[in-house]
Amino acid sequence: MFPIIEYIKDKKVLILGFGREGKSTYSYIRKHLPDKKLTIGDKNKPDIEDENTEVIFGENYLDCLGDFDIVFKSPGIAFLDDVTYPETTEITCQTDMFLRFCKPVVVGITGSKGKTTTSTLIYEMLKAGGLNTCLIGNIGIPVFEKADEDESLIAVIEMSSHQLEFTTASPHVAVLVNIYEEHLDHYKTGFKGYVEAKLNIAIHQKQDDYLIYNPGQDLTGVVDWEKVIKGNKKPVTFTDAENDAFVNELWKSTEHLKGEHNRQDIAYALTVARIFGVSDEAVMQAIKTFGGIEHRMEYVGVYNDITWYNDSIATIPTAVMGAVKAIGNVDTLLFGGLDRGIDYNDFIAFLNTCDINNLVGLPETGHMIIETLKKLGCNKNMLCADDMVHAVKLCSEVTEKGKACLFSPAAASYNYYKNFEEKGKHYKSQVQLLTK
Repeated sequence: MFPIIEYIKDKKVLILGFGREGKSTYSYIRKHLPDKKLTIGDKNKPDIEDENTEVIFGENYLDCLGDFDIVFKSPGIAFLDDVTYPETTEITCQTDMFLRFCKPVVVGITGSKGKTTTSTLIYEMLKAGGLNTCLIGNIGIPVFEKADEDESLIAVIEMSSHQLEFTTASPHVAVLVNIYEEHLDHYKTGFKGYVEAKLNIAIHQKQDDYLIYNPGQDLTGVVDWEKVIKGNKKPVTFTDAENDAFVNELWKSTEHLKGEHNRQDIAYALTVARIFGVSDEAVMQAIKTFGGIEHRMEYVGVYNDITWYNDSIATIPTAVMGAVKAIGNVDTLLFGGLDRGIDYNDFIAFLNTCDINNLVGLPETGHMIIETLKKLGCNKNMLCADDMVHAVKLCSEVTEKGKACLFSPAAASYNYYKNFEEKGKHYKSQVQLLTK
């Protein structure tokens, strides 16, 4: 019997949330324990017919936690002040179970921005090196898809703060790309809670494990690296990497990957590749064929003599400012989304002084930031859009021919969209309706 199944077989189990990960957890347990009594809890009634599965739903669906031995929590569910449960209830998730019980060697990647690019680069480099590897986790494939694999597999797992929040084990190789203010609405203690969740990627490491991180990330007063981290600490910056002769050759092959942030992500991935003995030739092969990540400074095309870029994954100001710098020639910036209480003061100062001529804001934060800029006396052309259809129309009208329009929201998407992918695809579909 597989270790996860052995661990839960005699326990009273609740699957909390029945989205992609919840359905994956249900399928995995059912594959091995077809007759086990299960319970699924969700705000909305789960669409399932199974005589051995009970469903709990409605506004008060979180009140039942104390009735179970173990709760598989889906990443999107927040435990705030009104959520209580006894110490006898174990809160876990797929990521935690995988790290604790599964045999594959794990490379875990987390951070506020850049984790998808870094995860994909690591996967591509390991694969090019002939290693048995997979790319799973927050990138879209639940980790239980590979839970029954053996130790010959290297599992590259993108880990969100939500997936790390309740983990009690850490991967063999942990990559912490950065930490900025994000998802503050998910944690009781705000930024502190967010940082603590992210750091679970390394807190439980052993001495023969590795932590790869950017030493320029200032977490003074939040974490003492020397006291907290037991693994081999490998600080990495792309400027330090330039002392490496191969890296200088590598940069010549990355013209298709714009921006310093991409070079930083490549430096992380190269460090991981070398830990696993991947040759420089294989690394170079992976870089040359890597086309970038959808929704990250993605080239959409030239329409109405304007070059359009989709950067919907940029949900924090720092990522937007990096994209503006990397792309250059940005005449219009389209931004805005859900207000999660992020501090926008530095972003507002940037918009007030940068070379961008047109600012188009989407609800909620886009409108708020534009109103603030107007009060500051900003003389840029600033427009508030009703929705994405209206926004693309405005951008097409105001952007100078021959220049670029960048969609980079600096905010979450779920005031009107399920996620940044849906928002980015809607943007691209509207752009593609314009005249080429």
